Amino acid sequence: MTDATVLDRRMPAPLRHALLVALGLVMLYPLLWMLSSSFKPTDIIFRDPSLWPGAFSFGNYVHGWTALGAPFQKFLLNSAIIAVASVVGNLLSCSLAAYAFARLSFPGKRIMFAAMLATIMLPIHVLIVPRYVLFAQLDWINTYLPLIVPKFLATDAFFVFLMVQFIRSLPTDLDEAARIDGCGHFRIYWRIIMPLCMPALATTAVFTFIWTWNDFFSQLIFLTDKDLYTVPVALRTFLDGQGRSSWGELFAMSIVGLAPIFGFFLAGQRYLTQGIATTGIK
Repeated sequence: MTDATVLDRRMPAPLRHALLVALGLVMLYPLLWMLSSSFKPTDIIFRDPSLWPGAFSFGNYVHGWTALGAPFQKFLLNSAIIAVASVVGNLLSCSLAAYAFARLSFPGKRIMFAAMLATIMLPIHVLIVPRYVLFAQLDWINTYLPLIVPKFLATDAFFVFLMVQFIRSLPTDLDEAARIDGCGHFRIYWRIIMPLCMPALATTAVFTFIWTWNDFFSQLIFLTDKDLYTVPVALRTFLDGQGRSSWGELFAMSIVGLAPIFGFFLAGQRYLTQGIATTGIK
């Protein structure tokens, strides 16, 4: 019996709940402060650290929506295009690669799987220069292609590994029964494996959407046209290193930019919970 288990049994339930609520408030404080600051004038944001504004004003939301020369919905749409396309690409490519590693036998399988796992340890800063050179030769700079096309090539090794482990937990008897019925590898993948991998697919979709939506570095490198800016890159333009930064409008548009993330996460939360609670056998 671990010390945590003993502490959990000795601590009364109301005290445990109060402790969890307190820790939750500590974690939520930055978000609550940003939400509160989005309703304050810029000149008093840092002079009034309270979470409750003296007077609610929607001026930051009204001005911030058009402060960048174009409606902010344009940047939301740009981010949505990249994020949705990345989700589709990862779901298709990573699931196909995972099926190959989990169910097929071919020469060099172990070496290729080990090499794929090794790429997880490579930071994006190491890969960004050769990627930029490659995409520049393809004349893809200042387009969405460098951000979308790699997702259709199973470049996110973490999700491939996640699906491989999930598919390995499925009984191979299902594959053998499908082969007796005349199914090939693709039909087994599409009709048998994919429906059972719904929790893993949902996990991949949610995390791909969140990570792509919040990606700043790659989008800043490959997108130079303001009309192609995504939400993170557009938010950066509210900050002026030499003059006055529009903090109120920045916080207001940051809250707007967080809304799709919360919505997507809540939509897939049931499948995420299912993926944790089950082993993939329905």
